[in-house]
Amino acid sequence: MEFWPVGALYLIGINSLTFLLFWFDKWMARTHGWRIPELILWLVAALGGSIGALVAMAWFHHKTKKLSFQLVFIIILLAQLGAAGLFYRFFTI
Repeated sequence: MEFWPVGALYLIGINSLTFLLFWFDKWMARTHGWRIPELILWLVAALGGSIGALVAMAWFHHKTKKLSFQLVFIIILLAQLGAAGLFYRFFTI
């Protein structure tokens, strides 16, 4: 199997999972239930789910006012952009 189809499937899966975790955490926040630790939300975003996290944060208005969460999330996004730039620079024809 080639890299791109596998990579695309991975990104679809991790972003879907991230979106669902953010939705679940928002739902639990409203119902005063068990919350997903921020470390887990950052981890799934760092593993490639940052687009799913951005969409969920915008759609559900979740974690948009907590500055400490936003700062770490911005660092994750910048690291991913840097990694994507390096990948493009060194691994494309």
